[in-house]
Amino acid sequence: MSLTRRSFAGFVGTFWLMFGGCGSVVLAAAFPQVGIGLLAVSLAFGLTVLTMAYAIGHISGCHLNPAVSLGLWAGKRFLRSERPHYLGVQVARGIVGGAVFYLIAGGKADFSLRGGFAANGYGDHSPGGSSLRAAFVAPSVGLTTNPARWGGPSQCHAL
Repeated sequence: MSLTRRSFAGFVGTFWLMFGGCGSVVLAAAFPQVGIGLLAVSLAFGLTVLTMAYAIGHISGCHLNPAVSLGLWAGKRFLRSERPHYLGVQVARGIVGGAVFYLIAGGKADFSLRGGFAANGYGDHSPGGSSLRAAFVAPSVGLTTNPARWGGPSQCHAL
């Protein structure tokens, strides 16, 4: 299958993940009043990944974020020469998804970017005011349970 076709499938998959998962956070949840609830947000993310695994997994390998691509590359599931292309396209997909959310969420009367727009962080940029240590340790726990995060992408994101 051509790299262009795989990239387009991945674009659709990442957009769907952004729209279904991140959209549930941006449009229907808040902190500490979680709105739809943590379980519903978790289900939104899980169901979007599940639907894309079935819809595009056979086309693109379901590379929905750079952590998955790096994990698949480390496992020699795709060519090293394709890695920069996949990562570049994933960044572009995230920007497009964020722009769409900005357009949708910006239509709400009380919308403000000051709330972080579903971003992770620490201190004032964390929904719960978490310390830098907590922002580093929490995603690190996933290293033992999520093979796509082996190698440290979650630590780079936390910093």
